[in-house]
Amino acid sequence: MDVHRTFAEVVAWEEGRLRSLGRVDMTRSGLEGFGRTLAKTDEVVVEATGNAMAVVRLLGPYVARVIMANPLQVKAIAHARIKTDKIDAGVLAQLQAADFLPEVWLPDAETERRRRLVARRNQVVRHRTRVKNEVHAILHAHLIPPCPHADLFGKLGRAWLERQDLPEDEKAAIARHLREIDRLGEDLATLDREVAEAVIDDPAAKRLLTITGINLTVAAGLVAAIGDVKRFSEPEKLVSYFGLNPRVRQSGLGLAQHGRISKHGRAHARAMLVEAAWAASKAPGPLRAFFLRIRAKRGHQVAAVAVARKLAVICWHLLTKETEYLWKRPALVAHKVRSMELQAGQPMRKGNKPGPSRDYHVKELRDREIEVAQQAERAYEHAVKNWQPARPASGRTGAAKEARR
Repeated sequence: MDVHRTFAEVVAWEEGRLRSLGRVDMTRSGLEGFGRTLAKTDEVVVEATGNAMAVVRLLGPYVARVIMANPLQVKAIAHARIKTDKIDAGVLAQLQAADFLPEVWLPDAETERRRRLVARRNQVVRHRTRVKNEVHAILHAHLIPPCPHADLFGKLGRAWLERQDLPEDEKAAIARHLREIDRLGEDLATLDREVAEAVIDDPAAKRLLTITGINLTVAAGLVAAIGDVKRFSEPEKLVSYFGLNPRVRQSGLGLAQHGRISKHGRAHARAMLVEAAWAASKAPGPLRAFFLRIRAKRGHQVAAVAVARKLAVICWHLLTKETEYLWKRPALVAHKVRSMELQAGQPMRKGNKPGPSRDYHVKELRDREIEVAQQAERAYEHAVKNWQPARPASGRTGAAKEARR
């Protein structure tokens, strides 16, 4: 099926030949009516588009399975100069008949719901950022100096904003923007609560929270993006799924040329990993030492992407081995978990009985954890101080190389 917004072109592969089945309306009744004409042994192939999951859910009960194809890989495999909807649908059918179709993993209903929540939260955050930038642009256009307060949109910042000498129409525009920011803040609080409720009982999210730099939003987004971690047989495949693997070009006897990261895969999850990398680079621990080492050679931007890749590898190991981060800070992790519980709407604990995150608010205990993390950072620096990449000796066998590693 070559799916469009209002219709889908359908081509069937039967006994080695393609047969056109015409068009199907992209409505619930149209797809259900088409599904009743299919056999239980049939397989349906659609490309991953905005409405593909709806097609999967509606046609799934009528056929053996519905397969979602990767459109980028299909295009790379079956590039044609003559392109029509019928040809595109026929290409999908032929690739599936030849067992050469690049499939996309289909998430379950709960994972799909989490992905929608994380995506909507990201949209609200981006919209609020755009509105804030419009306020800054108005101030810049009228040569207003920067706000002396930390938060322009906080109580003190808004009071300072009202005192600025601006034209009446600009003041009215700023007032509209502030109302929009307040409304988006309410929407963001609602989405944060829904995200926390979705992952509060998920052990995978709690394992990711043990990593320095990863908060609730990032952990929920990564769990939703990864889904079943068992579909990634090695950490490099998860890195490639996030688009953090470098591009490689090599031909003939020439050396391989490594370029920038591919940026294929889930862009939102990749952005969250980079955000977590910046947070990890500011906290004591091995990840900060790794960031500083790469920054000294390649700059801070490359170092942040390298830490993001390192985080993806760590996430794979934690989820696959069902364990927690070795260099976790227990008090900080307990504070994260308690914040997640409060965000999900759980009641406050009252009384003198200390909660699990009490140690985070005790300065002596918090400093003790920071000291342990700093020791781990120094240990990493000492380990790589005199490290040099090993050069394999000529004529060394594969077994000898493996033993040497």
